[in-house]
Amino acid sequence: MITLIVVNNPARWPLEIPEVRVVSARAYLTEPEYSRMPAVKVFNLCRYYSYQSLGYYVSLLAEARGHRPLPDIATTMNLRTLSMPRPMAAELETEMRRALAPLKSAEFDLSVYFGRNMAGRYEKLALQIFNLFPAPFLRVHFKRGDEGWEMAGVNIISLNDVPDSHRPFIVEGAIAYLARKRHARPRRKGRYDLAILYDEKEPNAPSDPRAIKRFQDSCQDLGINTEVIDRNDYGRIAEFDGLFIRQTTSVVNHTYRFARRAQNLGLVVIDDARSILRCTNKVYLAELLARVGLRGPRTMIVHEDNIDDVAKTLGLPCVLKKPDGAFSQGVMKAADEAELRRTIEAMLEESDLLIAQEFVPTEYDWRVGVLDRRALFVCRYHMASRHWQIAKHGKGETQFGQTDSIPVEEAPPEVVKAAVKAANLIGDGLYGVDIKLINDEPYIIEVNDNPTLEAGVEDAILKEELWRRLAGVFLRRIEAGPHGAGAP
Repeated sequence: MITLIVVNNPARWPLEIPEVRVVSARAYLTEPEYSRMPAVKVFNLCRYYSYQSLGYYVSLLAEARGHRPLPDIATTMNLRTLSMPRPMAAELETEMRRALAPLKSAEFDLSVYFGRNMAGRYEKLALQIFNLFPAPFLRVHFKRGDEGWEMAGVNIISLNDVPDSHRPFIVEGAIAYLARKRHARPRRKGRYDLAILYDEKEPNAPSDPRAIKRFQDSCQDLGINTEVIDRNDYGRIAEFDGLFIRQTTSVVNHTYRFARRAQNLGLVVIDDARSILRCTNKVYLAELLARVGLRGPRTMIVHEDNIDDVAKTLGLPCVLKKPDGAFSQGVMKAADEAELRRTIEAMLEESDLLIAQEFVPTEYDWRVGVLDRRALFVCRYHMASRHWQIAKHGKGETQFGQTDSIPVEEAPPEVVKAAVKAANLIGDGLYGVDIKLINDEPYIIEVNDNPTLEAGVEDAILKEELWRRLAGVFLRRIEAGPHGAGAP
C-alpha cells in the first residue's frame, strides 16, 4: 500500500521518511494520478481543516477514492462537538484527572503528536486523546471546573503551529509512526496490511501465541502483512486493510468499538460489530433460534414478573445465564427453588432480562467452527473434571475439560448441518456453535462470535490448512472491497 503525506507546501516539509511520498494538497486533489491509485494511506497534514478548506477536501476526497485519510471527515466533525463514545470518555476523564492533578494553574494546553507528548507523565493521556480523535497533530485545552479538570477544546494544528523546540520530537514520532519502526516482527513486503487485536496475557484468550504465529505465517504466504495491536492502537486502525479480533468480545468493551470503527473505515473485520452484538447477548440468540425452529434445551426469558414460572416450566435443576457471559462465566446452575430465586434476583440486579434453560447433562459438547458459511473444524469439548461445564472457574485459574478434534466429514452430519444453519443466521464471519446431541437430535446451546482457535486443538486435523483458509477469506474480501486490487 502506498503512503502519502499531503501538505500545503512540500518544499517546507522537513521530514525524510523512506517509502513515503510528500505531495501538495492541490496536486492530490487535482492530478489524475492520485485519483487512480487503488490503495493509499493519506496522512493529511494540511494547515487548515475547516469546512471546504483544502485540508477538508483532502480528507473528503480520500474517502471517496477509497483511500485511508488521517484525520478522516468523521474526526474533524467530532472535534467540533467533542463527540466521543461514552466508555472511552469515562476512561479519558479518569486519566485526565490523574495526570493533571499536580497542576496548580486553572488552564492547561497539551500538545499531542501522533499520539505522543514530550512529557512522559502525559503519554497515556495523549494516547487516549489520539485514539478518540485520530489526527497527526492536536492541541488540547483543559480548564479546571467545579468538579475538577475538564477538556474544553481540541484542535487540529499544522506543523507551522509546532514550536521549534518540539521539532526533533516531532521527527522522531513521525518516523516511528509513519515508517512503523516500532514493529519488531520482521516481514516480507506484502500487498495488504492486517491488524490482529490480541493480548496473550488475557485470561482465557481465544487464541494462544502459537496460533497467532501460525495465522501470521499463512497471511504472509498470501502477501498479507500482519501486526498484533492492542487496545491503545484504536487511533491507528485506518492504517490497515483488515482487522482480526482475538480478544474476548463484548459490546461494552474496546473490541466492539474497534470493530465498528474498522467497518466504518471500510476494513474487512472478523468479528464484525453486528456479529458481536448478536452473539454476545443470549437473549437475542434464544429468540432468534426459536423463531427459525432450531432445537435447543427448553428456554425461557426471565424477568422480575415471571420468576415463579421458571421451575414450573423448566424443572430443577436448571441453568441460568447472564445475557453477555463468555467462557462459561455468568452461567449458574440452581438445584432447588430457594437457590433459583436467590440466583435470579442477584442476576437481575445487573440485567433486566436473563436466560433460563433446562439442565441437559452430557459428557461433552460438540463445537463446530463455521467460517464464511462453511464448516471449518469439529471438536468435542468434554466437561471439566467433576463439573457440569467445559470450564470450571476457580480462584485465580480456570480448569478446562479435554478436547479432541475430528474431521468434519466424520462428524455426525446432523450436528454439522445444524451448526452451519445457526451460524448463517448471524452472518458470514467466524463462529463457534456449541451443540448437544440428545437421542441423535442436535440441540443448539449457543453461537459464539469469537471461537477458540488454539494451536494443536482446533487445527489438529487441518493443521496449516485451517490458517490458510482463514487468511484466504481475508484476502478475498480485501481484494473485493474498496481497497483491494480489483477496486475501481
